[in-house]
Amino acid sequence: MLVGVGQVTVRPADRGEGESPEPLELMERAARAAIDDAGGDPSRLLSSIGSIRVVRSLQWNVPDPGSLLAQRIGATPAESLHSAIGGNTPQALMADTASAIAAGRLDGALVLGAECGYARASARRAGTRVEWTEQAPGTPAATPFGTDRAPTTELEAARGLMIPVHVYPLIENALRMSEGWSLDEHRGHIGRLWSRFSEVAAGNPYAWFPTALTPEEIVLPGPRNRMIGFPYPKLCTANIQVDQGAALLCCSAEAAQGAGVPRDRWIFPLASAEANDHWYLSERAELSRSPAIRLAGAAAMGLAGVGIDDVAVADLYSCFPCVVRIAARELGIALDGDVGRLTRTGGLTFGGGPGNNYTTHGIASLAGALRERPGSIGLATGLGWFATKHAVGVYSTEPPFGGFRSENVQSSVDELETWHADEDFAGPCEVETFTVAYDRDGAPERGIVACRVGPGTRAWGNVTDPEQLSVLTTSEEAGWSGTLRADGVFDLAD
Repeated sequence: MLVGVGQVTVRPADRGEGESPEPLELMERAARAAIDDAGGDPSRLLSSIGSIRVVRSLQWNVPDPGSLLAQRIGATPAESLHSAIGGNTPQALMADTASAIAAGRLDGALVLGAECGYARASARRAGTRVEWTEQAPGTPAATPFGTDRAPTTELEAARGLMIPVHVYPLIENALRMSEGWSLDEHRGHIGRLWSRFSEVAAGNPYAWFPTALTPEEIVLPGPRNRMIGFPYPKLCTANIQVDQGAALLCCSAEAAQGAGVPRDRWIFPLASAEANDHWYLSERAELSRSPAIRLAGAAAMGLAGVGIDDVAVADLYSCFPCVVRIAARELGIALDGDVGRLTRTGGLTFGGGPGNNYTTHGIASLAGALRERPGSIGLATGLGWFATKHAVGVYSTEPPFGGFRSENVQSSVDELETWHADEDFAGPCEVETFTVAYDRDGAPERGIVACRVGPGTRAWGNVTDPEQLSVLTTSEEAGWSGTLRADGVFDLAD
């Protein structure tokens, strides 16, 4: 069970002149905060930690960060794990930890991570290098947790599907087309949702940007809110330039009692489920849906013996507005209901998006909300790559009937319809979804279009003509037809 949580956020205003944090420092601070939060005997809690499980940092790459942390806090774990890439990994690590504790393989563990993206970016802007803790050449690597693979096909990468700010706008526009919204209606839905998230961040002491914004401030481009990937300006995207860390301290009931952890600190993982959507966007039948979230969510709640109406508080992974909208729809959560059933942090734009480690913050915030509502049910989701990898966890202050259970529902997802991409297609076709990518000055660079070219088949193209780029971002059309050339350039029909 989860007995202690710790979060650390070091905003620019919080540090002295010349001070700059590093990930190991923030991990240490978060770990110590989690031990303090548990409220028991620190030495007994430290001695119970048999595994340190580190969420992979995007900024700091050493072979075994868990061993460095163990030295810092005085722990002597028998095991050090280092996760694969993916925002799903914190919840996946929690599920594996709960299973290991329930089976008697572990007495306790730390799940944690940290990023210092702001510190690194600041150093880069100043023309300097960060001096972070390293490990000697030849240091044995920690035990890997999870698997990974390239997130895109060669064709997808060639057409620009390389980074989240170019991929998630495609999903967002697929949502708009499926709903039949006008441009103003679409902006209104995005702005209202993200404004509510900013209000939650304004009350979150660990939020990177704790300021409530209006819908208009969020969706309208401006000097401090440049366009990134249509329809998203900067304030609709995950903010990875943050210095944040979070830790989750887990142990058995026996270890908690032995260390004197008060009962009101205990949070029980009830159940968890995982699945990947079809790995590549080209393979997915509907770009505005996520069968994996639907199936994993249903499985996790079923194993916990609860339904979505029983969930009082939740934190949904929230790198972009479309992700929240899709998850809420697949899980059955009303978007216009209690915002506390959508986010506890304010999301990755306002709460902060520390790489793969966001969901550690989400679970930590969820634990606090559950402690304030004894007996209630909470739900957390994690997501990796391009709405690809999913993990769903159910939590409560009361223990699960029959013990913790988890399930991988991948086989159910794999049975669903799979599309494929025609790499050689050239000819007339219809646009399924699109986006326009912008440069750092806010000028449109190129369009990316997904085209339906036959039953279960799509092709990818790029729009380069400036006039056509303007049409894509200003026309009220729900879709376009045009011609895809052999070289991958797409021309809109007149």
